[in-house]
Amino acid sequence: MFWTLVATVVCGLGAAGIALALRSLTRQRLPKWIIPVFAGAGMMAYLIQGEYTWYDFKQAQLPSEAVVVNTESQAVLWRPWSFAFPYVTAFSTVDINSVQRNANDDNVVLFTLYRFEQKLTDSVSHRVHVLNCTDRELLPLASDGRPSLDNMKILTPDDRLLITVCR
Repeated sequence: MFWTLVATVVCGLGAAGIALALRSLTRQRLPKWIIPVFAGAGMMAYLIQGEYTWYDFKQAQLPSEAVVVNTESQAVLWRPWSFAFPYVTAFSTVDINSVQRNANDDNVVLFTLYRFEQKLTDSVSHRVHVLNCTDRELLPLASDGRPSLDNMKILTPDDRLLITVCR
């Protein structure tokens, strides 16, 4: 986060420098208020560019075994451009090498689901899940290894998580 702040300030200073150069090229005919406007626009452009390239950057850092199974886009009121051009704010991945089939029932699969979120600072969380491939029942496990029946979900037949884990 510190380096993001430094880069934002540097972009603002660079854009203000462009405005100063434009003022000097026009022999001071441009108004003085153009300098802070350029500085603010430069900082906003850098931050918006970072929001829109976050998903591609994080996806490039993942190992080849990690398969993205879900993406989420969210429009936010204080980012009005996100209503017209939504961007990925969170995604989930599965490490296909860590998928374990149950010895007694081949249709029951145990795997870890990783969730990446773009917030003020990036966050990563993981949780072990059990998936019944026949009934499409997804069941998260608590930290002690017991199933959390309250959070059980039924997946749709075309869900990417179901297709990836049960193939």
